[in-house]
Amino acid sequence: MILDAQPDMEVVSAVADGAEAVAEARRLRPDVCLLDIRMPKLDGLEVTRALAGPGVENPLRVVIVTTFDLDEYVYGALRSGAIGFLLKDSGPTLLIEAVRAAAAGDSLVSPSVTVRLLQHLSRPRRSAPPMDDPLTDRELDVVRLVAKGRTNQEVAAELFVSLSTVKTHLGSIFAKLGVRNRVEIAAWAWESGVVS
Repeated sequence: MILDAQPDMEVVSAVADGAEAVAEARRLRPDVCLLDIRMPKLDGLEVTRALAGPGVENPLRVVIVTTFDLDEYVYGALRSGAIGFLLKDSGPTLLIEAVRAAAAGDSLVSPSVTVRLLQHLSRPRRSAPPMDDPLTDRELDVVRLVAKGRTNQEVAAELFVSLSTVKTHLGSIFAKLGVRNRVEIAAWAWESGVVS
């Protein structure tokens, strides 16, 4: 009801279980898929991996919306390819913004989850293996700003470059890191110590 009430959104399908979610999402190719963690037949993490996980050709944008505020679900969802993670008590405004962000290729994670996620990711890790094609200084600047939650427009303004230049840098970063979305860039930045 919340999403259908938005003038720029249309719910194209509502399903009863995870297996049906995979089938309908593959058939309809929606701009954004909203999934719960706990669903019959296939859970939200399995569905996320099937629709957006590593190795999926033309991945869909998945946002997890759940009542289960457990770190294992957050990390599992984001590592499985989810572009957003919301708690159901976040309210309708955040839900709408998460769908809009995902549709635009951006990420939104519930604020209460973000603090824990960043604390976890900022713990010292073993250093990442050297990259065949390391990031340039400017690409690292973009990575740092993305990891801090900046939009493309904000990155462009802070670095005094055009929006198309930011998009070019992001394309190169995606390729060099082997990631597919901003959440994965941020996770890499925190895990590798680029951002602290």
